[in-house]
Amino acid sequence: MLSKLEITESIIEAKLSKGTTWAAIAEAAGLHEVYVTSACLGMNHLDESAAEGLCAFLGLGPEVVAALQAFPHKHWDKTIPTDPLIYRFYEAVNVYGETMKEIIHEKFGDGIMSAIDFTMDIEKIHDPKGDRVKVTWNGKFLPYKSW
Repeated sequence: MLSKLEITESIIEAKLSKGTTWAAIAEAAGLHEVYVTSACLGMNHLDESAAEGLCAFLGLGPEVVAALQAFPHKHWDKTIPTDPLIYRFYEAVNVYGETMKEIIHEKFGDGIMSAIDFTMDIEKIHDPKGDRVKVTWNGKFLPYKSW
């Protein structure tokens, strides 16, 4: 079976060769753009029909269909990301993380936001002073349990 890194390389190569977008690939898979992109990058998995739709669209074989269905091992290789875009998210959480925690606890109680029962949307907002990025995280609140 192909590794997650190998399928990611195959998918990106096919995406570039076809001149398509993550949104079009996600539409072929029948799922949300963010989730499908994450699966293509090895951080999530697809069910059989989504993997088949994606691979048919990109012209990829059954070995990629099978590999996309494998459950991922989620990991982070670097303590502080070095990619500038990813680093800015790290920076924002570093600066505002305690603030988010305080406000979430005040509004919901002691608990966390799920990254499993979770969705994310990324939008481009046109602005005359420069286009803006709007990222919306939507996660289920999970209260800590006393026992």
